[in-house]
Amino acid sequence: MDQDRDIRPYARRPLWVEEPAKRPRMPDPVRDSAVRAVLVIAVTLVQAMVAALFTLVGSWLALPALLCTVASVVAATWAVLDVWVTRQVWRQRHGVVSVPSSSAREMRRARRPRFP
Repeated sequence: MDQDRDIRPYARRPLWVEEPAKRPRMPDPVRDSAVRAVLVIAVTLVQAMVAALFTLVGSWLALPALLCTVASVVAATWAVLDVWVTRQVWRQRHGVVSVPSSSAREMRRARRPRFP
């Protein structure tokens, strides 16, 4: 009987306990561009590895693979810049600034309807 009492509290315990996030969630447009950038970077790394292996083997496919890798590096750079620009635009549009007397807050204050 003593063993039953020891097992029961563990059986009712949840499988995991949710903890609050340390940082707030990224805005949707920024997160979308970040996911896109990670996927493009992953494809670029795979293409670079394929180009390197084709070069080691001495295959005629090494040149087309290298050209595709160069194009992917340009696309990956563009994708990373897209994350940065999207993040900055979102911050400017939604007034996320660290200074308390910012112009974004003054604009919001001016747009508020004033009731007499």
